[in-house]
Amino acid sequence: MTEGNLLILHAAQLLSCSGFAARKGREMADIGLIEDGAVAISGGIITHTGSSREVLAQVNENDYVSIDARGKTLLPGFVDSHTHFVFGGYREEEFAWRLRGDSYMSIMERGGGILSTMQATRAAGLDELVESAGARLDELFGMGVTTVEGKSGYGLDRETELKQLRVMEKLNARHPIDIVPTFLGAHALPPEYQGRPEAYLDYLITCVLPVVREEGLAEFCDVFCEKAVFSPAQSERLLRAAATFGLRPKLHADEISPSFGGAELAAKLQAVSADHLLQTSGEGIRRLAASDTIATLLPLTAFSLGEPFARGREMIDAGCAVALASDLNPGSCFSASIPLLFALACIYMKLTPEEAVIALTINGAAAVGRAGSIGSIDVGKKADLILLRFPSYRFLPYHTGMNSVACVIKDGTVYRP
Repeated sequence: MTEGNLLILHAAQLLSCSGFAARKGREMADIGLIEDGAVAISGGIITHTGSSREVLAQVNENDYVSIDARGKTLLPGFVDSHTHFVFGGYREEEFAWRLRGDSYMSIMERGGGILSTMQATRAAGLDELVESAGARLDELFGMGVTTVEGKSGYGLDRETELKQLRVMEKLNARHPIDIVPTFLGAHALPPEYQGRPEAYLDYLITCVLPVVREEGLAEFCDVFCEKAVFSPAQSERLLRAAATFGLRPKLHADEISPSFGGAELAAKLQAVSADHLLQTSGEGIRRLAASDTIATLLPLTAFSLGEPFARGREMIDAGCAVALASDLNPGSCFSASIPLLFALACIYMKLTPEEAVIALTINGAAAVGRAGSIGSIDVGKKADLILLRFPSYRFLPYHTGMNSVACVIKDGTVYRP
């Protein structure tokens, strides 16, 4: 681990991904490539960037610890903007059920799925969850993730939802990764509220959201807007209530049911992101493109479920701002493989390597409200960077499913595997 003023020189490629807002449509092709690139860092903040010649003309090399990045690629740290990394138990048996043809919804309807993880998470102690979730963060960090969004949603009661958020709070204080917390109490109906979704929403609004606000435990509120879970009208009711508590809206949208209206609702509410979008209608895509809502796509989940991938190419061509994220969770996607995510996005969703990089950097940052401080190599932003051990970013999808990260720089500190 190396700390202090840092000077990274002679990167074969530097990808600035420059900007302070999400890239939309054709803008996603511009990665800001600089050959023989360099970055100077002081106090954990980027102070200079450009070619090595340009940066060396502006700084005194003797004032820095230098890293020779010849033969390597330098780019912003990845932002994984949709995960459920705090949970108890596993669901490996359900994975086998899906392999034999059982649908995700049929498993959920017979008490599996989210409700199975709910029981395990309710039973788990705080320290147990901190330990298991911390191990998952270690894996993400080693793959170049420097900021991660984490959702609650496996408690479905006040005590456990708050417990999940407090786990994130504890880990945020001790782990290099920055954690952006999201309240997802409306992830499913708990057994005690089966058949009474409005009553459960009353409970969340009156008994849980006030505590989340009082303790400052979350920045966003998410909802599973899906057939047999929460309707668009119910989702809108919760998200508007959450906004009065200072929580910005996100949606699990159009994952399973065709044309359910989740994308349209996200655009209507000016949600920060609409996530999944496997079944989004053409009208939903058009409305997202006309809005500032980020279309966050989760190809690892489609792959794990054996479902068709979201229409990423069509969304970008329509002018959407697209982000990519892992959706790490114990059921539908027990993976946070950033290398596999890159490959799936490029091979099956038809994103170019350049678009995939933008989707996991500046657009991922925008999907968690951080585009002003992370997600690109710009002067004044946090020094959250990664070095690939190859001379081109094109190795990210090409070295299929394999980790290409040589080291991670977080807040100007170098961490080596």
